[in-house]
Amino acid sequence: MGFKPFLEGGIAAIIAGALTHPLDLIKVRMQLQGEHSFSLDQNPNHNLNLDLNLPAKPYRPVFALDSLIGSISLLPSSTPAQTSSSTRSSMTPFAVGAHIVKTEGPAALFYGVSATVLRQMLYSATRMGIYDFLKRKWTDQLTGNFPLVTKIAAGLIAGAVGSAVGNPADVAMVRMQADGRLPFHRRRNYKSVVDAIERIVRHEGVSSLWRGSWLTVNRAMIVTASQLATYDHVKEIMIAGGRGTPGGIGTHAAASFAAGIVAAVASNPIDVVKTRMMNADVESYGGPLDCAVKTVAEEGPMALYKGLVPTVTRQGPFTMILFVTLEQIRGLLKDVKF
Repeated sequence: MGFKPFLEGGIAAIIAGALTHPLDLIKVRMQLQGEHSFSLDQNPNHNLNLDLNLPAKPYRPVFALDSLIGSISLLPSSTPAQTSSSTRSSMTPFAVGAHIVKTEGPAALFYGVSATVLRQMLYSATRMGIYDFLKRKWTDQLTGNFPLVTKIAAGLIAGAVGSAVGNPADVAMVRMQADGRLPFHRRRNYKSVVDAIERIVRHEGVSSLWRGSWLTVNRAMIVTASQLATYDHVKEIMIAGGRGTPGGIGTHAAASFAAGIVAAVASNPIDVVKTRMMNADVESYGGPLDCAVKTVAEEGPMALYKGLVPTVTRQGPFTMILFVTLEQIRGLLKDVKF
């Protein structure tokens, strides 16, 4: 097993993860909206002069886009009548991003990016390297055939190993991304991913770094299998049908876009549960199933698809940048042996 596939995958993933970090942060905020432990603090940024004498009203999760996916109402509604027009404009990922910039500052969109970089170094480099190794091992040497079922199996194995390695960085990343939605006095204010991991271990124990790991492993298996298998399969179909070339950027972009859509839709429910469990300071849930049941009971079944729009809008660009960059790096390093 050579080191080069791990390096190539890691570099490409770091670039893709850093560039799409704001979209991932927005996705996390939307997935946590409506959680039963959600704070009613109306002024998370105490530098803002908000009228706190107004009666507090609970945040109400709202199903946006004609109830096909879950979304959020960014501010408490003062009257039920206002939900028809005023909140509808606050139900998009763009509105969530604008709200974060307004209340926390533009830099908040990149809060936790150090954890994203570490996560991609551990998780993505591992899964990309293992998938490449299994692909070479399981491809028929005579025909060059690598069946779809075998691609999926390779993705499941690679995703499971990668997620187990990268889970501590994943926990730190979710905590850092979600910090801005907490009341001001409860924010963790981690300085970096190293500070986050050190404080989590000190206050909650080493095992807390693998909180939600069962979910992370399952999500990573689904994402990796659907993402890498779809990319390889669509690319092969396009080349075989004369609609693309092996080295064409257009081929890479089209195949990676399809892979991003498939991965986002397949993984969103388990991603919502994973995000909520990782963000919990204490054992708020008895386990993944308990978290899913409580989420559905309190917010409805479509709550499992909260953040689907930013997930798709993040997975699409992330996957495209990942594979287009990966193919270019492979081209640059094709004659390098290590």
